[in-house]
Amino acid sequence: MKASYVKPFIVALIIIIVDQVIKTWVRMNMYPGEEIKFLGERGMLHYTENNGMAFGMELGGDWGKLALTLFRIVAVCGIGYGMVYLIKRKYHRGLIMNVALIFAGAMGNIIDSTFYGLLYQTGYDGKPLGLFHGRVVDMFYFPLITGNFPDWVPFWGGQDFVFFRPVFNFADAAISVGVILILIFQKHYFKQEIPEEPTPNSEMLEE
Repeated sequence: MKASYVKPFIVALIIIIVDQVIKTWVRMNMYPGEEIKFLGERGMLHYTENNGMAFGMELGGDWGKLALTLFRIVAVCGIGYGMVYLIKRKYHRGLIMNVALIFAGAMGNIIDSTFYGLLYQTGYDGKPLGLFHGRVVDMFYFPLITGNFPDWVPFWGGQDFVFFRPVFNFADAAISVGVILILIFQKHYFKQEIPEEPTPNSEMLEE
């Protein structure tokens, strides 16, 4: 296999392994809701599990959970195919690596939602949640700014606010970094060289 194929998939594999190692450590050494602070009140491990998408967003119900997991599997297959396509067409290496980040992050969360319910997680009745019904393990929490909205702010006046509120995992971070870098450098990644058209003056000089 060519090195151009190997490097993005090695990066993706490393991210998946790191993600699963962190999740396994958290699951084995913390209880749900427990916090381990490493930046005081501004940064901590906060063990939580969610049924849904990145950063704790959810699609409700058993059928919603199943649909979301199956959609993730289809999506990650599409992302993997897209990465191979970009490599074959010799797209910008930065773009390929960013797609590898997104692919790895999606795979990391798919492992949770596909297998954790079969291997580790149980429902309220104590029975395993089953294949495709696992919960995604999240742990990173950075409430950097906390306060209250002024009373004059529509809808949220007087309510508490926290930035950054979502609890996320290493896989979520990989997806976010990949997407953000693609958005920032999209003109550089997708630029095309347009051949210069001859001007009337240049044609006259050639004659």
